[in-house]
Amino acid sequence: MGFRQKAGIFLETKGETSSRDTSSSKTEGVGDQKHVPGHHDLDQAYWYVHESNNTAESTPRELRVLRRKIDWWIVPIMFCCYTMQFIDKVLLNYAAVMGLNKELKLKANEFTNAATWFFIAYLIAEVPNGIILQRVPVAKWLGVNVVLWGIATACTAAAHNYASLMAARIFLGIFEAAIAPSLILISSQWYTKSEAAPRFSIWYAGLGLGQIIGGIVSYAFQQVKHPSFSGWKIMFIVLGLVTVVIGFVTFFLLPDTPMQARFLSEPEKVILLNHVAINQTGIRNKHYKISQALEVLRDIQLWLMVLLTILISISSGVITTYSATLIRNFGYKPPIAALLNMPSGVVSIASTLMVGYGVRHTSNRWAWIAACCIPGILGGGLMSFDTGNKAGQLAGIYLVNFITATLIVIYQWTGANVAGQTKRVVSVALVSGSFSVGNIIGPQSFRAHDAPQYTPAKITVLATQAAAAFISFVLFLYYVWANKRKGSLPVVAESGSAGGQTEEHLWEDQTDKQNPTFRYVY
Repeated sequence: MGFRQKAGIFLETKGETSSRDTSSSKTEGVGDQKHVPGHHDLDQAYWYVHESNNTAESTPRELRVLRRKIDWWIVPIMFCCYTMQFIDKVLLNYAAVMGLNKELKLKANEFTNAATWFFIAYLIAEVPNGIILQRVPVAKWLGVNVVLWGIATACTAAAHNYASLMAARIFLGIFEAAIAPSLILISSQWYTKSEAAPRFSIWYAGLGLGQIIGGIVSYAFQQVKHPSFSGWKIMFIVLGLVTVVIGFVTFFLLPDTPMQARFLSEPEKVILLNHVAINQTGIRNKHYKISQALEVLRDIQLWLMVLLTILISISSGVITTYSATLIRNFGYKPPIAALLNMPSGVVSIASTLMVGYGVRHTSNRWAWIAACCIPGILGGGLMSFDTGNKAGQLAGIYLVNFITATLIVIYQWTGANVAGQTKRVVSVALVSGSFSVGNIIGPQSFRAHDAPQYTPAKITVLATQAAAAFISFVLFLYYVWANKRKGSLPVVAESGSAGGQTEEHLWEDQTDKQNPTFRYVY
């Protein structure tokens, strides 16, 4: 069979496929999936490229221009979504220092429970997300959920007791559960595995910006003095409405797939799809395969990834939920405590961007995770054992924020190393759900009778970071072993060589275990 090279991979010529069923219209990513007798289930991107009359080839320079065009269109939208997701989630942290606990007459561990039930709802909602995200347009689903959690955030201002606060937090958790799996799936469609790493880090840096904005916003609304409408209530309403606006922007402007990107020309779409085909992870396939979902349960890499995420998230749950409270307990007034929490955002942004670009140029995802855990361990140590030193305690809180960068490596690692559309959707939902498990455990380590030092919670941060560094190394060893098991079969490399593989093979809906040419990155 003859081939010609287009955009860095080998594609079959149109003449050699004329005998196949190509009578229906070009797939746009939302239509019915096609089947070719004798062939495996093929991704919708394959049919788009296959039926296109465009034979555009690309140079490295043209690919760079195309990447920049994509970057400026989709990354800012994802960045805004993640920024508001973080702000809306942790507003409870800032509201606590603004008088929420006193006004709602919260007792003992009720504030902790309100924080925890957000993540319980988040965890439960990941189950339907693991099915829905393969059935519906991903960006549209994300946009709808952003609007709904914005409404839930604004409605938190109506909370007047513990029960109403819990209701608002539960709905917020349900709707925010869509954010991480949606962004992982969307980001993985547009870039190769190494290209994706810095893009993941850019939108994830919205977490750090959220920490900075949260401190400023909390300080500003603490200056609002109204006898019947507290500053924290106005804060929830204003930021909830901002989130609703971003949700509508996401719904109407963020494409569900590259095939539906109105800002790209037809030749650009074909070039892009040919370029990312080397991932062998697909773009869109609506057929839900039970066998792939069950494979998740037997895949040790995913359970190691789940354990790693839980360990990381225990610490992040402690810091994101209680950092302002911890700083206030050092003796600072609430407005100052909010401002002193802002450097945590600077640390988060710097570490996230450093790790993203480090993975892009050096790979070694496991080593970057371990490297970020080291300052987390030091920070946990300062928080736990340097209790008489206010500056040391504050430095400890800032250092622990290095661990926020590890979560985006885990997200990108999952997106890069899991193939098969059903398995990918279930896997990203599973990892996202494990994030909520860690955040459920973390705040529960803050028990009322441990106040104001909360020493057991600080020791938990120290221990979980050390364990996470170890698990990342275990994952590295597993991937080395798994690649060796696949033997010396041809590998599809990002350098442009397809290893003799046909276009159909690159777009087959096979899992990473089923595909003999798939190689894990580490």
